[in-house]
Amino acid sequence: MNYLNSIEALEALYGTPGAAALRKVATQITPEYRRWIMASRFCVVSTVGPEGADGSPRGDDGPVVMELDPGTLALPDWRGNNRLDTLRNIIRDPRVALMFMIPGSNNAVRVNGAARLTDDADLRARFEKDGKQPTTVIVIKIHEIYSQCARAMMRARLWSGEDQSAGLPTVGEILAAMTDGAEGGADYDNSWAARAARTMW
Repeated sequence: MNYLNSIEALEALYGTPGAAALRKVATQITPEYRRWIMASRFCVVSTVGPEGADGSPRGDDGPVVMELDPGTLALPDWRGNNRLDTLRNIIRDPRVALMFMIPGSNNAVRVNGAARLTDDADLRARFEKDGKQPTTVIVIKIHEIYSQCARAMMRARLWSGEDQSAGLPTVGEILAAMTDGAEGGADYDNSWAARAARTMW
C-alpha cells in the first residue's frame, strides 16, 4: 500500500481549495456565526494529549456554549462518566476543536482555538440549572471559525429521520462482554434511563 508522506504529494492529489472555503474563515464570532452557534445544543469537542486524541460529545437543553466576548466561548462541563479525558488533555495541551451541529441542517460550524479549565465560582453560577452547577467550565479562546461543507451529512442522510439503531449492541451488552459478564447486561440497560434522569446535571 502506498502511503503519502509529504504535503506536496497530498496537495497534488486534491488541488487548491476554492475561494469560498478560505473567505468564510473568521477569527472571532461574527453576527452570522453567533446566530449559528447560539442555536446549537450539541457539539463534539476534540482535544489532544500524551495518550493521543479524544473526541467528546457535549449537549445541553439550550445553547451548548456561552459567548463571553467575540473571541471567547465558555463550555460547562456537566456530569458525565468522570473519565476526564477531555479535561486532562486541556490541562496538558490547550489545543481544542469544536464542531457544532443543529438537527435538520447539513452544515456544521467549526471552532479551533486554545482552551483552559476553570472552577471560577461566578462563571459556574452563570450556568446554574435547578440548583446545580457544572464542576468546571472550559474557556476557549477562538483562533478561527468556519462553516463545514454539507456533503458529509448529505451522504450520511444524518437528519433523514431514519432509525438505524436496530440490532446494535447496548451499552450493557458491551460492558458485559468486556468484563466476562461481571458487569453490565440487561439490568444495567434497564436502569440506565432512571439513573440518567437523576444525574443529568
